[in-house]
Amino acid sequence: MAWLLASKLEMTRIVKWNDFVPVTLLKVPTLKVVAVKTEEANGYTSLVIWVLKEGKEGSLAEWKKSLNFSDFSKIKEVPLKVEEASKFNVGDVLTLDVLDGVEMVEITGFSKWKWFAWAMKRHNFSGWLATHGSKFHRALGSIGNRKPRRTHKGKKMHGHMWDVKVTIRKVPVEIVNKDLSVLGVKGPVPGARNSLISIKF
Repeated sequence: MAWLLASKLEMTRIVKWNDFVPVTLLKVPTLKVVAVKTEEANGYTSLVIWVLKEGKEGSLAEWKKSLNFSDFSKIKEVPLKVEEASKFNVGDVLTLDVLDGVEMVEITGFSKWKWFAWAMKRHNFSGWLATHGSKFHRALGSIGNRKPRRTHKGKKMHGHMWDVKVTIRKVPVEIVNKDLSVLGVKGPVPGARNSLISIKF
């Protein structure tokens, strides 16, 4: 199992087998391994990956010599299998080369936040009559009960909309551009532009 982190760029389409295929472009930044946690030292196996800001790539020797925490924008810890821990060392750079021969990936991201939404928008309620005299256009409706005399947990009401973790499995890889460090996957990807996406394969 391997991991990559990418920022979502935008959606476009490509021509494949005389047909248009919708793809989402993901930009893979400079990813450097800053720690490898093992069973002996930490009780579990994982990889700590830091995302470098643009323009802070530099050489690997310079980076090892002076570690400047202000050069990093995000940090991510991903699980590893015990037998895979020996494949990584502190200072390694993760690139699109790990995708050689990979046709399907698993993508995880946070869906767009829709702020505080009323019940009709949040739960797709149909509403009621919009004619003159009706006093029930976009109202939620009754939320009470005779027994028990309280509102049930999980009742579809107004509230915070989306901004939840979404995972999409078996997403086909359509484009791998190593020169631009851009990956294209088929279909939509959860999240807004520039949001961080986890790619597992």
